[in-house]
Amino acid sequence: MIVIPAVDLRDGRCVRLRQGRADRETVFSEDPVAMAVHWKQCGAERLHVVDLDGAFAGEPRQTALVAKIIAAVAPVPVEAGGGLRDVRAVEAVLGAGASWAVVGTRALDPEFLAEVCDRFPQRIIIAADSRDGRVAVKGWVDLSELAPVEFALALRDQRDVAAHLAALLCTDVGRDGTAQGPNVEATAELARAAGVPVIASGGVARLADLRRLAAVPGVVGCVVGRALYTGVIDLAEARKELAK
Repeated sequence: MIVIPAVDLRDGRCVRLRQGRADRETVFSEDPVAMAVHWKQCGAERLHVVDLDGAFAGEPRQTALVAKIIAAVAPVPVEAGGGLRDVRAVEAVLGAGASWAVVGTRALDPEFLAEVCDRFPQRIIIAADSRDGRVAVKGWVDLSELAPVEFALALRDQRDVAAHLAALLCTDVGRDGTAQGPNVEATAELARAAGVPVIASGGVARLADLRRLAAVPGVVGCVVGRALYTGVIDLAEARKELAK
C-alpha cells in the first residue's frame, strides 16, 4: 500500500477541511505548487490533488493551478478531481497531465460513467465519499440513497465500467480531518464488494492506522492529509514502515 499526500486547493491555497465542511478550513500553505514539490522530495509515489472550489461549484475552477502542480512534480503521477461532472472537464484534467481523473457526483449516472470509462480506460477513479453510511455528493453536502457497498456492487454489475476502472476511492467524510482514525471495517467491506483496487481516505492519524489499512486485501493506497501536514506522520518513515 502506498501513502498518497493530499493537496487540496481552495482560493489558490493549500488547505485541509474538517469533515468536508467549507467553514472548517485550515490553511497549510499559500503556495500549493511548492507544497506538492515538498511531498515529491519526501518520496511521494503519487499525489492526490482536489480542486475544492470546483467541488463546491460543480465545475473545475483551478485547472491551471492543477496543471502547474502536475508539471512541477513530474514524473510523480497525480490523481486529480473536484467538479468533474462532464466529459469535457474529465478530458481537460487528463489533458493537463493528470494520470487519473477522480469522479464523484456524476459517478451515480451509469451512462456518464460508461462513457468516460470507455473513452479513458484505466484513467478514471471513482470517489465513493460517504457520510452517515450514505454516498455523499455535490461537494459532500448532499447524501444519496445508496450505501457505499451498494454503490460498489452496482458498479461491479456494470461490466463495461468495472473492466475499465482504475480504482475506487473510499473516503469517510465524517472522519476526514478529525484524526479519529480510519473506518477500517467499512473500508474492508467496500474492498470485498468492489472488485477493483481501493484507495482508502479519511481520519488517518498515526502509523498504526496505515498498518491496519495495509492489511486489508484490495487496499492499494491511502490518501493522507492533515496528519502529514502537522508532522504527526512522517512520509519517509511511513513508506519505510509499509515496505516491511
